[in-house]
Amino acid sequence: MPPTGDAQETRRRLVEAAYREFAAHGIAGARVDRIAAAAGANKALIYFHFGNKDGLFTAVFEMIVSQALAEAPIDAADLPEYAGRLFDASEAHPDALRLATWHRLERAADQPPIQAVLDANQAKVDTIARAQAAGLITTRYTAAEILALVLTIANMWSVLSPEMHVTAPQDRATRRALVVSAVTTLIQP
Repeated sequence: MPPTGDAQETRRRLVEAAYREFAAHGIAGARVDRIAAAAGANKALIYFHFGNKDGLFTAVFEMIVSQALAEAPIDAADLPEYAGRLFDASEAHPDALRLATWHRLERAADQPPIQAVLDANQAKVDTIARAQAAGLITTRYTAAEILALVLTIANMWSVLSPEMHVTAPQDRATRRALVVSAVTTLIQP
């Protein structure tokens, strides 16, 4: 049964506090006592609602996935603009990118995949495959390969070394335009 009333509010506060803690310190460096204090809750409630710190991280990551799906819904008929919306979301939520990086660095290798991520990715792959079948986008790559390329291109500015940022375009509009242009070239049938 889902939490109700005060329990639901406590759960929300814990997830929001955990979002900030995990973004700042990673999974290994995050401390449940700091999360509980920031949420104004007892540390035992983390274990009650989420089982453990990994369960709490999963809840945070599921929130990020939900937010990304709402802010940047896929449109396989216009993947370049989808990539632009992903870029916009990344710019608006840099901590979400930090959490995704912590996930790749600390969790992905030794933990089961997060089902919300698997489901979201599969829905996107299916959408791209339908667009390929309709002749809207290239079939040079599989739908999964196109999704991986689009996600990488959309977030490319966030993974550059500080030294590369010196020579990269500095203004947001130029960076976004390059993302959209690169995906436009990528998907041409």
